[in-house]
Amino acid sequence: KPRVAVADTPVPNAFAMGRSPKKAVVCATTGIMRTLEPHELEGVMAHELAHVKNRDVLIMTVASFFASVAAMIMQFGFLFGGGMGGDDDDGSPAIIVVLLVSLFVYVVSFFLMLALSRYREFSADRGAALVTGRPSALSSALLKISGAMENVPQRDLRAAGDMNAFFIVPTSVKSAVQTIFSTHPPMEKRIERLGQLEAQLQAPAAALGR
Repeated sequence: KPRVAVADTPVPNAFAMGRSPKKAVVCATTGIMRTLEPHELEGVMAHELAHVKNRDVLIMTVASFFASVAAMIMQFGFLFGGGMGGDDDDGSPAIIVVLLVSLFVYVVSFFLMLALSRYREFSADRGAALVTGRPSALSSALLKISGAMENVPQRDLRAAGDMNAFFIVPTSVKSAVQTIFSTHPPMEKRIERLGQLEAQLQAPAAALGR
């Protein structure tokens, strides 16, 4: 079973770490525990446990492999190319081709990795909502976390910035352009999907009540 931890920070957030359920750690901050109601916190923790169950950390680690390899090839290529001789060097065209191919692979891998990360967040939202049976509780939690972030000192937000990819809600608000480079879906999209799921779950109960 995953271990549960509490991080003493005013940043209202939660995250999961570990590449397998046996070695995973699910962590909630003191900030989020002060911000949310028990049923909302339940939804957040269910979201993080869904990440653990789906082995999302392992999946994202594997997904980042190609981008990392391409970046390393580019770095070595620039270093190697810089140490070559003059313009008439026979190896220069080959180096340029390798660099261009590596750059292409890196860019494509980078954006695919971000798209996969956003998909995994949607999946964890859905998994949490189905387990708890209360999509609205998770929606409420996400909105509260996002709003409470505005009251957290900037120094604390900057200190936690390196964890954004793992947080349930990033510490910085993304613009429409920045969303392309975000590991998380736009908040409004997450709320919209949870609302749709809420309606789907309520439909059978409403039908039985007729």
